[in-house]
Amino acid sequence: MDSNSISEPKSNGVKKGGARIIVDDNDEGLSPTDLSEMLAEGTKESHDRAENCQFVKDFLRGHIIKDVFKRATVALYFVYSAMEEEIEKNKDHPHIAPIYFPAELHRREALARDLEYFYGADWESQISLSAGTKPYVDRIHEVGEADPVLLVAHSYTRYMGDLSGGQILKKVAQRALKLPASGEGLNFYQFEGITSHRGFKQLYRSRMNELELDPEAKQRIVDESNRAFGFNMMVFSELEEIGNTIKEEVQEQVSGHAELIQEDDFNKCPYYAAKMAANGNPTYALQLVKTLVGRLPCQVALAAWVAIFAGFTAWYLL
Repeated sequence: MDSNSISEPKSNGVKKGGARIIVDDNDEGLSPTDLSEMLAEGTKESHDRAENCQFVKDFLRGHIIKDVFKRATVALYFVYSAMEEEIEKNKDHPHIAPIYFPAELHRREALARDLEYFYGADWESQISLSAGTKPYVDRIHEVGEADPVLLVAHSYTRYMGDLSGGQILKKVAQRALKLPASGEGLNFYQFEGITSHRGFKQLYRSRMNELELDPEAKQRIVDESNRAFGFNMMVFSELEEIGNTIKEEVQEQVSGHAELIQEDDFNKCPYYAAKMAANGNPTYALQLVKTLVGRLPCQVALAAWVAIFAGFTAWYLL
């Protein structure tokens, strides 16, 4: 046999000690009826809507408010706590056991470290489940209790996204928020038990495709995945509203502070007020008059006002 015709098996990306299944490096053997393909095709529109919501677009541009990022981390903590609690309860379920990778995937502990970084040692007393996140968490507990096979949808939607686009978000957040290069505040995005994200995703999809599911069950998983995308967009919308509120509050504070500074600057330098008044701003014109009057002796100020009034009267009569 020609040794050149033998290809080396590819690693599944799991570090030593984890599950070892050799996965082909291409998708040629996939069928449209495989669960992974049905999910990819059936959630395409939901995925596009999630990517194009304003919160995500702003995030990708690096327009990130630190307080909003902290709140997003809180939301993720509650979502993953619920999901991983239900996965643990159902780890021996025939549809959950094949995709049970706690050492490689579970994020709750990583998120707890991030929250400690952002909020301090007493972080648990400072966070709470938000109104926008609660329906998501409730739904995860509901399916975990009544219909565990649907946990496949929630697991796929979150973990596969974290191993894909989540890595881009990590880099953007690190730059925008100037977070430490050592990874504090970004533990959520670091999968220390996985050496190759691509290899592991192939492993995970192959495990999903091996689940014994009839067409109806597969479609229910696709539907639940679309529902999970909807829950994520609810969280995004809530975070966007919080961000807008913070921006408005900051703008009001900045404007008020600017007015105080400007008034003080006018008193110190009326030439600044004159320059701004020349640009057509009546507020500065009024401030200029007040400043000049304040600096003139009472008699000169009175004479100046009389002269100004007389000039306007003469102009009007002419």
